[in-house]
Amino acid sequence: MEIGIGLPNAVPGTEPDALTGWARRAEEAGFSTLGTIGRLVYPGYEELIALTAAATVTSRIRLTTGVLIGPLYANSALFAKQAASLDRLSGGRLVLGVGLGGRDDDYAASGMSTQGRGHRLEEQLADMKRIWAGEARGSAGAIGPEPVRGGGPELILGGSTPTTFRRVARLADGWIMGGGTPEMFAEAAAGVDAAWQDAGREGTPRKLSLAYFALGPEARAHADAYLLHYYAFAGDLAGQIAAGAAVTADMVKSYVAAFEESGCDELILVPTSSGLDQVELLAEAVA
Repeated sequence: MEIGIGLPNAVPGTEPDALTGWARRAEEAGFSTLGTIGRLVYPGYEELIALTAAATVTSRIRLTTGVLIGPLYANSALFAKQAASLDRLSGGRLVLGVGLGGRDDDYAASGMSTQGRGHRLEEQLADMKRIWAGEARGSAGAIGPEPVRGGGPELILGGSTPTTFRRVARLADGWIMGGGTPEMFAEAAAGVDAAWQDAGREGTPRKLSLAYFALGPEARAHADAYLLHYYAFAGDLAGQIAAGAAVTADMVKSYVAAFEESGCDELILVPTSSGLDQVELLAEAVA
């Protein structure tokens, strides 16, 4: 199993130098990917822009959105161009994770309804795939730039329902769990694999998961402060999410072992603090 690290793009107060410094250190430490999380109504950096900043100071590490709220990017042609641009500028390192999101206010702030968003996402992804494949759209031909990988960047979808699993099988290269236990991952991953087989897809989908961490003397305080704020909309669930954050090296090791046992291909450990020491502390914990 590969081990990635989240970029602190959604941690309030993260300064630009901290974001790019984090990216450099993550690549030097040997992590497989830099992942982003995000929502619209929150004081964080937009994910594609944050990963573009990371791309300028790195050369190897993958760049994964885990996940963008796809329907909010209502102009599919522009969204496809933005993703292809980042993919091209980074040398083909973009992994585009897309989902529906779990907060109504992100849609309300965009003047959009949550009704029919699943159908809109499917239409959006199909349109983007046609654009990435080079379909002519005007007198100059195709919308560019051409992605490094034929057919577009690697595409993963987030979500935990059978409808999502079928969507993965029809439209994507893989699936990502946005949070939960290794046992929850194993159960959902089995559903993804079954949908993949039912769709007649060859091989197996790549399966990823996120898990929160904080390390060092103030680990529990950092995890609680951030996660209780970020997930305040979820009520009592916020406390459960905060309590589940890995706040010691032993917890990190146990999470890594359990997710690997559950069949996870890549675990992205998402920070709750933007202190640059977190990169080295996590690298030591997973070594």
